[in-house]
Order: sequence, then C-alpha cells, then structure tokens
Amino acid sequence: MSADRSLQRLWYESRPRWLLAVMLPLSLLFLLAVQLRRALYRIGAMRMRHLPCPVIVVGNLTAGGTGKTPFVIWLTEYLQQQGLKVGVVLRGYGGTSAHWPRVVDSGTTARDVGDEAVLHFTRTGAIVVTAPDRVAAAARAIELGAQVIVADDGLQHYALARNVEIAVMDAQRGFGNGFVLPAGPLREPASRLRCVNLIVRTHRSEAPVATCAGDPRSVVVRARLQEVVAVKSGERRLLSQYRGQRVHAIAGIGNPRAFFEALSAAGLIVEGRALPDHAAITASDIQFSDDVPVLMTEKDAVKCRSFAGEQHWYVPMTLELDADALPTVTTVLGPVLAAAKSS
Repeated sequence: MSADRSLQRLWYESRPRWLLAVMLPLSLLFLLAVQLRRALYRIGAMRMRHLPCPVIVVGNLTAGGTGKTPFVIWLTEYLQQQGLKVGVVLRGYGGTSAHWPRVVDSGTTARDVGDEAVLHFTRTGAIVVTAPDRVAAAARAIELGAQVIVADDGLQHYALARNVEIAVMDAQRGFGNGFVLPAGPLREPASRLRCVNLIVRTHRSEAPVATCAGDPRSVVVRARLQEVVAVKSGERRLLSQYRGQRVHAIAGIGNPRAFFEALSAAGLIVEGRALPDHAAITASDIQFSDDVPVLMTEKDAVKCRSFAGEQHWYVPMTLELDADALPTVTTVLGPVLAAAKSS
C-alpha cells in the first residue's frame, strides 16, 4: 500500500489503530504549534500585512482534495462578471521557477509554477501570480492592475491580511477522524471554522446533503462532470457518450478516489490509476498497452499537453450552487465588491 493510501486509511478509517496511537503525540505537538502561531498573529507579535485592495482567502482545513481550486475558479469568474480585475495568488507548489514572484502567462509551464497556477490562468485569464510569500505575490498582482485579490489555499497564510475567509470542505468525507496532522487530515482544529465568513461544502452526487446545523454561513456546491475535452486538440464530447465503456482514469489530486467514483457514477467502467497530489506526470504515467480512452482531471492535463496522444482526454469539473447558496455568497462578497469598485 502506498504512503498516500495508508494516510487516507488512517485519516478516514482510523486504521490501523496502532499507527493512530503512534501519531497522536505528534499531532498534539502540531496542534500546539498551530495554536501558538495563530496567537502570535492575533496579538501582533507576528506581522499581518494589509494591502490597498480587498483580499479574499479561500482554503481548507484538511490536507487533500476538497474542490477548493474549482471553487476559486468559479469565484474568479463571478468577480470578473461584476466588472472587476481579479488577481489570483498561489504558493506555486511544485514549481521550480528561479525567481519569485512569478507572473503566469501563456508560456508558463506547470514545471515553472505548479499545475494549479497554470490551470487558473488557462481557465480564467485572470492576473495569476505565484510565490511562497503570498503577500509579495499579491503586491505584484496589484501592480499589474488587480482590484481584488483571491488567494488560493491561503487560509493558514496569516501574514496576508484578509477581508473575507472562505473554507471549502468535502461534504461527504468531512474532517475524517477529527485529528490534526499527522494522525488526522486537519491542518487546524475544526473550531477554526467559527472564524470564517463562508463555509462551502462540495458534493459530488445528486443525493441530498444534510444542512450544517442551521449555520447560515454554510452553502452546498455541486461538483459535476458533464463533458470531456481532448488534451491535444481541444475537441469536446459529452461524458455520457462513454457510458458503459471501459476507460483508464488518471488522477494526481488530493482525493483521486472521488474522481474515479464520479466517473463510475456517470456509468463508465473505470480502471483507475492514482498518483500523488501535484505529481510531476510523465508520458509513461498516462500510457497503456491498449487503445482504451484515458481520462484525467483538468489539473493533471496542464502537465500532459506536450506528450498527450489522441486517446487522452480531461474531464473539467463544473460547479453549480444550490438554489439558496448564491444569495448567501453574494451577501458575504457584497462589502468586498463595494470596496473594490470604489478603490
């Protein structure tokens, strides 16, 4: 069993129990460090940098996939529809750029700045800047004309002051066993949700989702897979055309199983190959000895364009907000929109 699968089993099944017992003391130390760091920012012992335009931070409490990046793409497009110039800032995880901050353009590769940054630029055309120092990345985006900053995965990056915090969580997996790293999937204790402005719960099936104890800050977003796109040519087809067919599926994301299960739910016969999150995918990773179609996530596809063949397709995720979700989101974003347009 791979290390990633072992951790997933530990986090979401609390097995094996002996490993959980070994990890718990480490989790206690991690929790103390997290709480101390947050307290130092709260009392001003560590500096929080304020920027001259509104900042929206989107992140999650758990390690692994929650649908955060697709939601940031949705949010960016929503803000653009309101007439705002959006700057998206990321750490640039997995990128090997020789200098930071790095502005993403049409010639930037996932090797330079990471797969998520390239995906954001490709999908939205926003100002996208990467740097381990999110404050520096945001400052550069503002220099380039950004009226509002959206930080992807910045919930724990407290050096960047924010106007709105949005936490994204998987409605089906939740917080697993409820422990912080490494015994559990949490980066911070679940009580951290009390401080955020909006809780986005992503759901990948048509089944009803239980309300979050009546919390008015909680909304449900449906993640749907409806079409496939050829990595090489950009040709589009309906995913339903593959119903009943056998396909290979590749996923180098935080929760590969969710991608495979979504394809299976659409009626495909899936043979899945899970890769580590942000894996540096090579040609051999997506090659098989037959001519069966190979489906992958959109995030993985940005790393495969130079060596993909005719049989390689990606499946973009479409987000749909439940009927009562959009009013809640617009209410939370209202002050940000007003501040951005007046600046």
